[in-house]
Amino acid sequence: MASKSIYEKVLEEFHQLHPMLQKRYQIRSGDSITAKGTMNRITGGPKWLYPLWIISTRFKLFFPERGEHIPFTITNRAFQTDKGIEKVYWERAFHFPKKIRYFNATMSMDPNHHIIKDYLGDPSLLYSDLNLVVESDGGITIRSVKQRFVIGKLEIPLLKWMYGVATVKETYDEDIEAFTISVHVHNRIIGTVFAYEGVFQIDE
Repeated sequence: MASKSIYEKVLEEFHQLHPMLQKRYQIRSGDSITAKGTMNRITGGPKWLYPLWIISTRFKLFFPERGEHIPFTITNRAFQTDKGIEKVYWERAFHFPKKIRYFNATMSMDPNHHIIKDYLGDPSLLYSDLNLVVESDGGITIRSVKQRFVIGKLEIPLLKWMYGVATVKETYDEDIEAFTISVHVHNRIIGTVFAYEGVFQIDE
């Protein structure tokens, strides 16, 4: 088992995270964490993006469904590749009345630039550099920076106006004993592309 998770390695202030967030982000090779909750609201961009959402469902990325009070599960699984690279697989499932949709990703660490590498989709369709920041309330904010379009082993840098800039904010609310999550993907031309917010608890 790795001595530290990829998130501990990139965050010097990791110890300032709320203890429950530390537990969640200390996931190391061989570990698996499952949580369940509810997304209070799932929203998205203009309707003309619908064909893009449909295509994205094949890659377990974006999806066209929207709604409120949608059951949600998340599973994180950490593992090492044959080359000894530590990775964390994220399976985020949204249980709509007629379909289950996914927003999946695989993360690893770039030791040279001290960032998290985020390959979105299954198989991957988009790539983002991620910056992580520990907030004063013990929460964590994750923002995407440089992005690339992924076609197999080919990665094509996107122009900034094409970026879907993601901002993820996660906290732990002691009053309700649950994690809170807010995700917002924004494009400078389109505006909001995709967003959701809700709460979840680790399934012990």
